[in-house]
Amino acid sequence: MLSMSKLLTTLLLTSSFIGAGVMAQDDSAAVVSFLKKSIGSNPQVVSLDVKVVETKDIVKPQGWKAYIVAFDGKAKVGNDEKKISQSAIYFSKDGILATELIDMKTGAKLNDSVTPKFKNSFYTKENLLFGSVNATHKIAVFSDPLCPFCKSFVPSALAYMKKYPRDFAVYYYHFPLEGLHPASPTISKAAISLEMMGDKDSIFKIYDLKIDPRETDEQKILDVVSGAVGKKITKDIIHSAKVEAQYNASQDIARALLVNGTPTIYFDGEKDSAKTKYKSVKVH
Repeated sequence: MLSMSKLLTTLLLTSSFIGAGVMAQDDSAAVVSFLKKSIGSNPQVVSLDVKVVETKDIVKPQGWKAYIVAFDGKAKVGNDEKKISQSAIYFSKDGILATELIDMKTGAKLNDSVTPKFKNSFYTKENLLFGSVNATHKIAVFSDPLCPFCKSFVPSALAYMKKYPRDFAVYYYHFPLEGLHPASPTISKAAISLEMMGDKDSIFKIYDLKIDPRETDEQKILDVVSGAVGKKITKDIIHSAKVEAQYNASQDIARALLVNGTPTIYFDGEKDSAKTKYKSVKVH
């Protein structure tokens, strides 16, 4: 199964647009128009909406501007239609549009330095896992419970911050890497349903499940989850309108922030690549 990012990449490579192109003018409207025409010309694309959600000036090299672009629509994959819901970064200068800028001296990719703003609206009561909304610091965690790195890092980090509700408001966003761990979406929806029942501590048990990450049988996955948490979680529960809405909301926030790996951590609205800033807080 193609992930959304792989699907978009495939469409880009098989469209008339490959890497760079010439635009009539260097602004958001021109970027949107060019991408719509280029990607939309791909016969696989059924429908496509393109929107620039944020722009950033690049300090070095001078004159370049970064555009964070959101794509929504549908594309044909074999005999099926897949939803396109993805964001990407583009750079432009003097009528040239590029997907990537690389510093040849250091090998650094400028894409890695373009980070969307973490909006206050992303801190929702539904995503608040532990702590007070009035806590000194806000921590946002994007995680997949079957990701090996997440398993070794997230539970201990959550347990630590949970002890200091005045210092940390921990917001958790379920971000299953379905392409790598097909079982993760079902587990994430089960975790959301447990959170809605008020059992937020069950998140720790979710990270300790004994299950094949490649499992696709939803009932088998739910049986494992139910046994671990001591509550019966059914298909009807995880596919309820409320659970699906919360699951999709977390995916939308991750997409807006260009989150593409787990765990991804934000400390007071800034991406914490080292994932250690919470440890430097003087707790009370």
